[in-house]
Amino acid sequence: MTQTPIDTTRRGLLRAAVGFGIVGSGTAVASGAAQDDEGEDASDGRYVDVYESIIDDVVLVSVSGMDGPGPGGLGSGFVVDDHVVTNAHVVRDADEVELQFTDEQWRTATVLGTDEYSDLAVLEVDDFPDVVDGLSLADERPAVGQEVVALGNPLGLDASITQGIVSGVDRSLPSPTGFSIPAAIQTDAPVNPGNSGGPLVDLEGSVLGVVFAGAGQTIGFAISSQLAARVVPALAADGEYPHSYVGVGVDPVDPRIAEANELDEPRGVLVREVRPDGPASGVLEPADEVATVDGVPVPAGGDVIVAIDDEEIPNEERLASYLALETSPGETIDVDVVRDGERETVELTLEERPPVEGP
Repeated sequence: MTQTPIDTTRRGLLRAAVGFGIVGSGTAVASGAAQDDEGEDASDGRYVDVYESIIDDVVLVSVSGMDGPGPGGLGSGFVVDDHVVTNAHVVRDADEVELQFTDEQWRTATVLGTDEYSDLAVLEVDDFPDVVDGLSLADERPAVGQEVVALGNPLGLDASITQGIVSGVDRSLPSPTGFSIPAAIQTDAPVNPGNSGGPLVDLEGSVLGVVFAGAGQTIGFAISSQLAARVVPALAADGEYPHSYVGVGVDPVDPRIAEANELDEPRGVLVREVRPDGPASGVLEPADEVATVDGVPVPAGGDVIVAIDDEEIPNEERLASYLALETSPGETIDVDVVRDGERETVELTLEERPPVEGP
């Protein structure tokens, strides 16, 4: 019996993945057009230029089945500093994955390290194809409204680009670790399954983030380049990254909580609980009372964090971003709290987050 030859090109693999339902559940970019109705360049060639300058550094990531031979999953990645960056959920528990570049060459990559807290992974390749130059992570977070493009391999459409804007920054993304992924970017650039791990870039070609998830037709997310710039070098060198740990549970301060805790305005985060034997134990005080405001019971009596090291902390997202981007385990930080109606400063020494517990 004659067997049908297997198409091992990017497009063939992605089509097979879609057909068998094995494309990963992260994000990707559906192909987009950069032309107007008359077929003319809609942005003076800017999208064409950024695509042509970046796409050779974007790779397809193919992961074999974890439970034996056969199909596994597909995602995207990109080259930074002689390594390939992708999502941890793309490579899963694999020690090696297969990469395909735009010139159709394949390489076997070793997984140097993964970090579930940021959903990032770093891969090592011994011999990159000549087309690869490498991309750079942006130093500064993007401005809301800034134009961006996402590149990757979505839905069987290899080497695709979509365009949008930065819709928001300092977003918190859900994570199976129990800790959210902080400092994330929200975008309306279309992202779809199969493009997890691909780059979100500005029109100068700097990587603003690592595509993480799509929540709908006009909402996508990316892990910020500022967080990646801290995590990726550590994964490449040590295979792991230590995250700062305070050991508290917090609630946002709304007007009712502000009134119950004698705050001048609804800003900051209320310490709802303090984990036993954690860094905050004996330093921060949890809410231990319930007050009724406008007929609604609200927590009261605990510390309200309003600043860290003179940096204002107006909400949970800013707290998580500051700890992730500005601190490290072992550092002692000054925490400004409102306690019993009075503002005071306490010192807290950060520790490393405990390991992720399995199901």
